[in-house]
Order: sequence, then C-alpha cells, then structure tokens
Amino acid sequence: MTDEKCLSTTRLAKLRGLSQEQMFGQLKALGLIEKQDDKWQLTDSGTAVGGVYLTGKYGQYVAWPEDFQMPNLTSKPDVSKLLTATVLGQQFELSANKMNYILSELGWIKKGLKGWLVTEQGLALGAEQGEDSRSGIPYVRWPEKINRNRALKDNVDNIKGVDKPKTDADKMDSFRHKFEATHRSTDGHFVRSKAEMLIDNWLYMAEIVHAYERKLPIEEEMYCDFYIPTGKVYIEFWGYENDAKYLARKQEKLAIYRKYNFNLIELTDKDVLNLDDILPRLLLKFGVQAY
Repeated sequence: MTDEKCLSTTRLAKLRGLSQEQMFGQLKALGLIEKQDDKWQLTDSGTAVGGVYLTGKYGQYVAWPEDFQMPNLTSKPDVSKLLTATVLGQQFELSANKMNYILSELGWIKKGLKGWLVTEQGLALGAEQGEDSRSGIPYVRWPEKINRNRALKDNVDNIKGVDKPKTDADKMDSFRHKFEATHRSTDGHFVRSKAEMLIDNWLYMAEIVHAYERKLPIEEEMYCDFYIPTGKVYIEFWGYENDAKYLARKQEKLAIYRKYNFNLIELTDKDVLNLDDILPRLLLKFGVQAY
C-alpha cells in the first residue's frame, strides 16, 4: 500500500468533520489502536481493517486506507435511548447548561467554537457526538446508564450542596488520616505539607483556579493533590520516598492516571524549590498559561 492511498488519523478526522481527539478516541473505543509509551499503536484488530504504519517528518504514525470504513461498536447503545444534556439535567433537576458544565468539569466533554464536543473519556463512557440538523451546532448524547455513574452523581451532589457522610474508603485512607492538613496556604486551603503549601501559593499568585484534594472523576476512590479545571490538569507532589507504604500508594495512583490517560504533572521536593521555572513550562503543555 503506497503513502498516496493512505490517510493519517488527523487527515481522516478532518474529512469526517471530527477533532483529532475525537477521531483517536473513537478508534481507541473500537479497539483499533492503543497507547503505549505515549504513542498510538495499532492493535491486531486495527491491522485487520487496513491500518498501517508510515514514516513522516515527525517519525512513525498510524495511517488508514482511503476507503476506510469505521466498524460498528458491538455494544453501541440504541440511539433512541441516548440522553441529551437537557434530559439528563431534568433527571438531576438541573438546567441543561449547568449539566454541560458539570460534564465538562469532569473532562467528558469540552467547549467547541459552538456547542459541546465529546472527549476521549466521554467516548469511553459510551457518549456519542451529535449535531443539530438545522443549526449544525454540536452536542453530546449519553447512554441511560450514565445517570448511575458515581463520579457524576458525586459532582451533582457537590453542586447542589448535599452534605454526604464519609465513605469507608475515606475512613481507611491511612495517609490522609496520618498527615493532617494543618498548613494554611494564602488562598485559605489547609494542606498537608510545606511543599504543598508552596505549590498552592504559587498557583494562587499565578491566578490559576485550582482545587485541593479533589476526587478523581472515576469509579475508583482516589484523590489528587491539586486539580486545575483549565486544561483538566492534575498535579501530584511526591514526597516521603523512603516510606514503603507511600511508594506503593504512589505506584497505585500512577497506574490509575495511566489507565484513564489523565493530564498529570508530577513534582518532587527539588521541583518545589524551582516552581517559577518548572511549573509554567509543564502547565503550558496542557494549554494552561501562567502569568
């Protein structure tokens, strides 16, 4: 197969009116590609439907036949049962606008020039991209089961101000129990170490909206150190490198970040001493401008 008869995934996305992120997300959901060492690789299924590797200016990339047709997902939900943000909002007694902002904060959709676009995480949850037949404004439809998603329900409760008792996982989190949040940062957050206080203060002085110890939007019970809604970026500070339990917890958290392909910045004690040089550069990789 020659290069002229192949389309890169980016080119394929443009021809189909999709963003590059949506195209890769759909191919991943279909099991045609997978990410290994931060690079997209063909699976056996991807090769079977005609996917090939080509080499370009920036190295090897995945390409597809000119007449490539996306196979149907065997578990594709019935379109008639897919819920719009309006219907989903009615179930939670929220407006469609507020519902979309909750879904965006979770990282499942993102704002386009007009309307809303589904992200890779949204596609993995069974969402589908829709488009208004008259205006052409994009929107996202959701499977019925999404209203039972724990992360979504937790966020809705938080928005509504529902006071929830601590879960067993909260009570059993030995690290958070052992190291109390006694360091008060400039913006009023109580954090668990001087290093975290310096990170929090830096984000505040850089006028970057952030949350401390936010629960990740997943079924597993896990909290990040810091979360930046702009760019959907998570920050983890790694200390206590000589503690075996802490190191095991670190590896567990990193595995979850990789599993969901979240945007992650990792900081160490050495990095904290040089935040002015390090954080702006790392944040910019995810579209977050500091200063």
